[in-house]
Amino acid sequence: MTNTQHTFRVTGMDCASCAQTVENGVARLDGVELCQLNFTTETLRVSGTAVPQTIIQRIQELGYDVASPNEKVETAEPLNFWQFMRQRQETRLALVGALLILPSLLFNELLPMLGWEHPLLNLASVAALALAGWPIARSGWRSLRINRELTINALMTIAAVGALFIGAYTEAGLVMVLFAIGEALEGYTAVRARSSIRSLMRVSPQTATVMRPCMDCQEHLGQNGYTQGECPFCGIEPHKVPVEAVKLGETVIVKPGERVPVDGRILSGSSTVDQATITGESAPIARQPGDTVFASSINGAGVLHLGVTHLAADSTISRLIKLVEEAQERRAPAQRFIDRFARIYTPAVVILAALVAVVPPLVWQQPFIDPATPTNGWLYRALALLVVACPCALVISIPVSLVSALSNAAKNGVLIKGGVFLEALSQVKLVAFDKTGTLTQGKPAVTHFQSVQCQGNSCAACDDLLGLTHAVEQASEHPLAQAVAQAAGRQNVQNRYPAASNVQAQIGAGISGTVNGQQVKIGSHRAFKELPHEAHCQAISAAEADGLTAMLVTADEHYLGYLTVADQVRGDAATAVSHLHDLHIQTAMLTGDNPATAQNIAAQTGIDRVFANLLPEEKVGKIEELLGEYGRVAMIGDGINDAPALATATVGIAMGAAGTDQAMETADIALMHDDLSKLPFAIRLSRAAMRTVRVNVALSLGIKAAFLVAVLFGFGTMWLAVLADMGASLLVTLNGMRLTKFR
Repeated sequence: MTNTQHTFRVTGMDCASCAQTVENGVARLDGVELCQLNFTTETLRVSGTAVPQTIIQRIQELGYDVASPNEKVETAEPLNFWQFMRQRQETRLALVGALLILPSLLFNELLPMLGWEHPLLNLASVAALALAGWPIARSGWRSLRINRELTINALMTIAAVGALFIGAYTEAGLVMVLFAIGEALEGYTAVRARSSIRSLMRVSPQTATVMRPCMDCQEHLGQNGYTQGECPFCGIEPHKVPVEAVKLGETVIVKPGERVPVDGRILSGSSTVDQATITGESAPIARQPGDTVFASSINGAGVLHLGVTHLAADSTISRLIKLVEEAQERRAPAQRFIDRFARIYTPAVVILAALVAVVPPLVWQQPFIDPATPTNGWLYRALALLVVACPCALVISIPVSLVSALSNAAKNGVLIKGGVFLEALSQVKLVAFDKTGTLTQGKPAVTHFQSVQCQGNSCAACDDLLGLTHAVEQASEHPLAQAVAQAAGRQNVQNRYPAASNVQAQIGAGISGTVNGQQVKIGSHRAFKELPHEAHCQAISAAEADGLTAMLVTADEHYLGYLTVADQVRGDAATAVSHLHDLHIQTAMLTGDNPATAQNIAAQTGIDRVFANLLPEEKVGKIEELLGEYGRVAMIGDGINDAPALATATVGIAMGAAGTDQAMETADIALMHDDLSKLPFAIRLSRAAMRTVRVNVALSLGIKAAFLVAVLFGFGTMWLAVLADMGASLLVTLNGMRLTKFR
């Protein structure tokens, strides 16, 4: 059988340990070669020869379930905690157990001085243990039987049964009830985290108004022989259809105030569009015919007619949601360490607890069980140790922080493709910028053009030079070619020559083609070994010294003249660079342009270091040098031409080009809108995320250590240990989720 990949949505998981249990159980199946379960998105990916039914059966054996492929992901607002508790059988049992344990907690633990004892209190405690503990014990047994591993559920079951054995009925029931409620609390926070990501889905419209012919028109059936099909009387008219039914090339109408249902290009109409969902832009932007708008954007006051450019499943918002969910599967190094640590931690705790129970009674003749005061016995302390050591808070401390940061970044127009890149971004020491389209607007304009045969202003020879240049450049998508096309249109010389044939782009050296039998070449000053025209040579050098880009033109090796082009610096470039400096991050510019132009741009933006006249392969070499010097380097460019350099850097960042496929899929991070201010924001967010991770780990381990010492010295009880674990889990979860509000 050939290897295939299957994807499932696993339901019923409350914590990261549940996900680990499912992942390990499925991985043990014959024919499974790779298995990865993302707890936050509930997505299980399995590759190998195992059939889907076998995989689903194993998941169900472990106590979880698989959503139907046709079942839509819930995108409604999340329930509150009490609604969540009433939703599932396990949590309802925990609530009943909590009611049963209250009398015992009150009279046996909190107010023992009253001396009110009754066998019914112990019976209620045992009932609470049975109700709340049954799902936990069953899960622990399944993991032990199928996966051959001790889980957190197994630890809690051993502790509770042990407490029952020594007569600590209230503690046994209380441990299970508190642990079950704690698990439910983790499940609820997981739902909230998923909702933070799936809130992106809630802004996607479910219907669209499409211009289509009237089909099987009931009003006109029978007229002039019309029986079925397209109505000859109604013509094309608006139809409300599910957004999934909209086809490429159809025309969609978007009324004022409506959300744009699909990605499209404006055919007619003008309006302002709020596309904060995609790009994070704070204000609506003007859109005219020919401009692109994105699904989920909110239309302003004008009616827009759009030509559909992407199906609903392939829209920018759909790809964004998919990439954000996939990002969580790329675990950060810190998260991978915790996963490995937790795997060996639980068995080690069981061994340690066994030693605590056995060694003091054997070596120092300490009581194994103390009937008068059970908490003084070393068996009790060993059982309490099992409870204290439960690694719930530690396991959840990192994922919740990273998920919160990733979803916040996405909402603000920054797509970070995984925790590994978030962590790497926090450690960056230098950011290297491409020039054209990154520090500058990428929309240069021709400022001057002059032929060697120039006769003065508005010279026919100069116009002829511009027309010839356009004949070659019109086959290129380069920003300089677009500048030439605009200038040729203004001078009305765009059709003076036929389009060049045999057009070839020499990377870093220019472009050439054949026009009317002449081999025309256009390139930079350095692309020509020598320039035989002294006056032009001086003029070109002066222009380049002022920061302009010169394009020299030859035909059959004969020099014809030159054009100068200027690009405008982005309005936010200097501010973004300044903010990077505030973060103690150095900056550099890597460009294929001449040094004078590069220095001019650097002076305007505050860039620290400039490397000019670089071919694409030379940019890669320069990034490698900077990596050797700084250790961690980010490279930001357009995501296409700079792909080798982006791949070489520690973190590759693509300017979004308003959310194009290339920008979203090429680099490690994509700025969905061409807004450099998002870069300092992303770095601040990444640093905040890693600080939160460190604080969460410290809190988890610190609380554990404190209670461990208290238990070993006989000052702690089992139910207080569970309460502490619940508190730690809640504390690190809330601390991590603060990142969703980071600005």
